[in-house]
Amino acid sequence: MFPQLVHIGKFFLPTYGVLVSMGVLIGLWVSVRNSEHLGYDGDKAWNLGILVVLCGIVGAKILYVINDWSIYKDHPGDIFSIATLQAGGVFSGGLLAAFIAATWYVRKNHMPPLGTCDAFAPGLALGHAIGRIGCFAAGCCYGKPTHHWWGVTFTNPLANSITGTPLNIPIEPTQLFESAVEFANFLFLMWLLKRRKFDGQVFGAFMFVYGVARFFLEFIRDDPGRGSVFNGAMTGTQLISIGLVLAGGVIWWLRPGAKSAAAQTVSAMR
Repeated sequence: MFPQLVHIGKFFLPTYGVLVSMGVLIGLWVSVRNSEHLGYDGDKAWNLGILVVLCGIVGAKILYVINDWSIYKDHPGDIFSIATLQAGGVFSGGLLAAFIAATWYVRKNHMPPLGTCDAFAPGLALGHAIGRIGCFAAGCCYGKPTHHWWGVTFTNPLANSITGTPLNIPIEPTQLFESAVEFANFLFLMWLLKRRKFDGQVFGAFMFVYGVARFFLEFIRDDPGRGSVFNGAMTGTQLISIGLVLAGGVIWWLRPGAKSAAAQTVSAMR
């Protein structure tokens, strides 16, 4: 809708960059605040957050290039082009890269792994929700053509030139759908954080909820760069989403006391 927030002469301020930066800062502030409320070191939480953000950006770009390798392999120089740098990347790739970096940092600094993830999960959801509004402004991550009343028509030529957004036809506002899901997820996770019974409960819920939502949102996405697997049966992002759901479920299944509770249920059924 509005790819450039400010444009004066040759200077312009991209709306996407501004909103993503806001999402990062607000999400990080929430994460550090949650960490301190849980009794964790605030300085370590800040350092972890900065590391996660940087690795998340790199990971999102790497998966974006991998998913679109059929194009980049013939033009490797385009990997460092302005168009690629301006593209938002693939969130799942950023999440995986951030998780790997966080695992290393948490172990090095002897922080509680799952407890720290619990503190960061709500901020991650909120930051992502704000960032997706930036995607909507830029026109990236767009949906398929639709005849529903909620269809959005993009008309700005910049959106088409930068991200290939279809112009002058109603398309699914997938960016807003995902933003709404993540904002609702943020509220739910903050509620759950105050009532958590075990480390990893909040983070597992985040992965499960986001994984399910993203899997189904993929059916109405129409932008390139998400790859395909199993002869086109699903996108690469959907495969990663299934992995997130399974990982979140495993964390809940392996929670302290889960095995004893399961044993008691089996005994009661006999």
